[in-house]
Amino acid sequence: MPELPEVETTRRGIEPHVEGRRVIELAVHEPRLRWPVPSSVARAVRNASIVGVRRRAKYLLIDLDRGSSLILHLGMSGSLRVLPADTPRLKHDHFDLKLDSGRTLRFNDPRRFGSLHLVDGDALYHPLLASLGPEPLEPTFDADYLWRASRGRKVAVKPFLMNAHIVVGVGNIYASEALFRAGVRPGRQTRHLKREEIERLVEAIKAVLTQAVKVGGTTLRDYVGADGSPGYFRQKLFVYEREGEPCRRCGDFVRHRVQAQRSTYWCHTCQA
Repeated sequence: MPELPEVETTRRGIEPHVEGRRVIELAVHEPRLRWPVPSSVARAVRNASIVGVRRRAKYLLIDLDRGSSLILHLGMSGSLRVLPADTPRLKHDHFDLKLDSGRTLRFNDPRRFGSLHLVDGDALYHPLLASLGPEPLEPTFDADYLWRASRGRKVAVKPFLMNAHIVVGVGNIYASEALFRAGVRPGRQTRHLKREEIERLVEAIKAVLTQAVKVGGTTLRDYVGADGSPGYFRQKLFVYEREGEPCRRCGDFVRHRVQAQRSTYWCHTCQA
C-alpha cells in the first residue's frame, strides 16, 4: 500500500504539471472504486482551475479555484501518472483529469481500493480527514505529544504508531523500520515505554520518513511515482521483509510475526 512517502512523492511529482492549469474534463472510465464516483463530480470540476496540491496523511488534495477540492486516495495499488492526453489507456486506468496543457492526470488502480471525492469548502473538515492525528514531519509531532498520547495505553507499540488518530502516515513498513532504529521491540506495551525511548522513536520516525521521501518511497510491488519511476527506499530497509536474513547492524537473524493482522519484522538483539 502506498504510504506517506509514496503519496508525498506523488504530490511533488504532479504539482508542477497541474498547478495553475484548467480542467478540460474529468473522464471517469470506471466509477466503481472504493466508493462509487458520482457523475456529478465530472460536471462540477469542468473548466475549474487548479490552485494547489496538498497532502494530508495518505490523501492528496487537489484544490480548485471554486473553493472546492478533489480528495484522492491511492488505495492499496493505485498510482497517478502525468501523461500526454492521447496516451492509450491501460486495463486498470480508471479516470483522467484532462488539462489545458494537453496532458492528463491518469489514475491506475488494479485493485480499485482507491477513491475520489469532491468536497466544497476546506477539505480538512471532510469526515475522512477531520479526526486524523498530527503529521509526523510537522513540529506538532514531538516527544512531548507522543509521551502524553502513550500514557496508560495497553496496546503494543507498533499498532499504536500505525493508528492514524495518534499520528498519520506511519504505515507498516515505516513503523517496523523506525522501531528498529529506535531499538524498541514492536510487541512492547506502549504504556511501559520510557521517556528516552519515546524520544528515540520520534526521532527515528522523522528520519525514516524524511529519508524515504528523498528517494521516492518504497517499491515492494505495484507503486510507481508520477513519472513512472519506482521508489528506492527498499534498498535501505533494515528489517522489513528480511525474515531470516542477517541484521545489518549485529548479524543476528531478522525475525517475523503477525501482529494485529500485519507482518512485523524485528531484530531480537538490537530491539529491547
